Amino acid sequence: MCGVMVITGGSQGIGAATARIAAARGYKVAISYRSGEAYAAKVLADIAAAGGTAIAVQADATDERATEALFARVDREWGNVTALVNNAGTTGPIRRLDAVDGALLDDMMRLNVTGCFIALREAVKRMATDLGGAGGAIVNVSSRASEIGGANEFVHYAATKGAIDSFTIGAARELGGRGIRVNAVNPGMIETEIHAKAGDAGRTTRAIPVIPLGRVGTADEVAKVILWLLSDEASYVTGALIPIGGGR
Repeated sequence: MCGVMVITGGSQGIGAATARIAAARGYKVAISYRSGEAYAAKVLADIAAAGGTAIAVQADATDERATEALFARVDREWGNVTALVNNAGTTGPIRRLDAVDGALLDDMMRLNVTGCFIALREAVKRMATDLGGAGGAIVNVSSRASEIGGANEFVHYAATKGAIDSFTIGAARELGGRGIRVNAVNPGMIETEIHAKAGDAGRTTRAIPVIPLGRVGTADEVAKVILWLLSDEASYVTGALIPIGGGR
């Protein structure tokens, strides 16, 4: 077996793709979800049909106690986590920055930033060699928006992902000597349901002319980079922010 993986927000999109591929490669996979129970059940069914091992835990990433309970459940089932994919997040609605209020910003920061921090903290408690762990690897799911900026659509989202990039670099430098590698993937235009949730299902199609590779990406393409970063093949990679945007 490859080890024990926790994927926050693992019921759809990039998280679900990562769960399916990770389980096929031998990981025991725990996915969390906030409200998409039916989607989570489908991921588990797919993994079971392929001979893999997985559980799904309802855990709102904005709830610190729920995240602690998620990791405690994994402890009971399989022992210490060895890989974390910090995927739970939202773009929020499409808004120009002058239409973004404090309540929206608070909600997005709690999910995209605080939720990521708390999950990483819980993983560190179990992975860190100075705390008795065997080490491990963490991938935070950021976005190309952190560099592009999201003007006229997602400046609020881009700001949260900029925080994740900084968090990734800082955590990597702090945790490298404790047996933990921390990296981030920065997906660009990826064909998932996130665009429809934001209110613009056709956004990816309109973006194709500005993508040098001439197409949008898939969740599986992002998942495979995540799994490489978690693998021993990336054993000397930490603090990296990997763009997955077709050149954009």
